[in-house]
Amino acid sequence: MTIEERYSSVINWFQVNMPVAETELRYRDPYQLMVAVILSAQCTDKRVNLITPPFFMRFPTVESLAEASHEEVFELIRSCSYPNNKTEHLIKASSMIVDDFKGFLPQTVDQLMTIPGIGRKTANVIASVAFDKQALAVDTHVFRVSARLGLTVNSKTPLETEKQLTKYIPGDLYSIAHHWLILHGRYVCVARKPKCRECGLKEYCAYPDKTE
Repeated sequence: MTIEERYSSVINWFQVNMPVAETELRYRDPYQLMVAVILSAQCTDKRVNLITPPFFMRFPTVESLAEASHEEVFELIRSCSYPNNKTEHLIKASSMIVDDFKGFLPQTVDQLMTIPGIGRKTANVIASVAFDKQALAVDTHVFRVSARLGLTVNSKTPLETEKQLTKYIPGDLYSIAHHWLILHGRYVCVARKPKCRECGLKEYCAYPDKTE
């Protein structure tokens, strides 16, 4: 099977079997998405969705978060991973958005990456999900599933995985492909003991051990 055939087969399978694939983070606008994605680093979406409702009641706008104290933000997000670092990132990010972008999140990946706490993965998520840009975010699920399926070869970094994926996936599918791979990695192609026997992609998969 050529790499082009593998991509075509995998994409066709997802289009038939997962025609709708979206983020499981709950948000209403780009500001809320930014907060949720920053909180989600090394933390489950389920946990983030428990944290954000009271958080957004207290800080409904980027302006209110920019004026927040470290102590108050920390108290609201302390149940997620690395709450101290995330508190600093959220306050600094909001302050920069207010000061440099007039209170509105920029829409390009390059501009988003100038904001504290927003790396390439987070920038790609915001650009694609909030602003419908052609950007493909690579998290741990996307990195793992892409390698196992054989969509990426010898990739050592998320950026290399992103480059390989975007070479073969059509631009208009970047956003949904990101969610296809995340959801597949979250529920089927899990890190330990992937559920290969029930996986609909095993016919096209390059993973050597499909016995689970």
